[in-house]
Amino acid sequence: MHRIRLVAATDMSVMIFGENGTGKEHIAHLLHDKSKRAGKPFVAVDCGSLSKELAPSAFFGHVKGAFTGADNAKKGYFHEAEGGTLFLDEVGNLALETQQMLLRAIQERRYRPVGDKADRNFNVRIIAATNEDLEVSVNEKRFRQDLLYRLHDFGITVPPLRDCQEDIMPLAEFFRDMANRELECSVSGFSSEARKALLTHAWPGNVRELRQKVMGAVLQAQEGVVMKEHLELAVTKPTSTVSFALRNDAEDKERILRALKQANGNRSVAAELLGIGRTTLYSKLEEYGLKYKFKQS
Repeated sequence: MHRIRLVAATDMSVMIFGENGTGKEHIAHLLHDKSKRAGKPFVAVDCGSLSKELAPSAFFGHVKGAFTGADNAKKGYFHEAEGGTLFLDEVGNLALETQQMLLRAIQERRYRPVGDKADRNFNVRIIAATNEDLEVSVNEKRFRQDLLYRLHDFGITVPPLRDCQEDIMPLAEFFRDMANRELECSVSGFSSEARKALLTHAWPGNVRELRQKVMGAVLQAQEGVVMKEHLELAVTKPTSTVSFALRNDAEDKERILRALKQANGNRSVAAELLGIGRTTLYSKLEEYGLKYKFKQS
């Protein structure tokens, strides 16, 4: 959030890096909403769906009669986003020809609709996102380095959910509340086994997968609490315990409390998150005089 707050108020181009499902478009919306362009249009472009043939008209629009089938004039993404933000989602999927076209427009701050005789200036902020390592794409001649420089004034990396275990339960509770409202259910929480399953799942689909699973689980439960079987989680490689692993005496106490908080006081789950045995955890609790106040399930 610090990097978002830092760059949001500027007009710098931002490149958002992250795996599929990590919420890159949500970050782009946050940048827009916290900028001086808030209230102006936010236009999202799925770059993977644009062929090189359709891209000029899609981005710049066209005049009536510009080509066969152009029975009416059409406004492009740059016109629609005027004064606001243009979000290029999965920008690494753009054809090289489209990259060249965009580079020229961004450099000159103007474009020409297909079939028109005059250029038009634009005032938009550009935010792009990718799930690729674009430096590799540059080396493989699949992405223009000069365009990457133009789009990457400032970078934000969105980590995968498996690296942010402390966010799993708050997000799960958020999606539970959302599901209750949207599906008219009255689910009050998650069982101990459901919490354990949520915290130890690898989440290859990241936040998107978590939302889908929680929404489906709430629909099945209807009321009471979500049980493990409601989540219908496929068997995956357990998530790494690195973020909770005990390292030294100075850090043990904080990490134990953090794991217990994520496990809602369930010591078996906390021990699993820490990568230690339950007996070892009990010994550590006694050694540090820790009395965790969360109600155990």
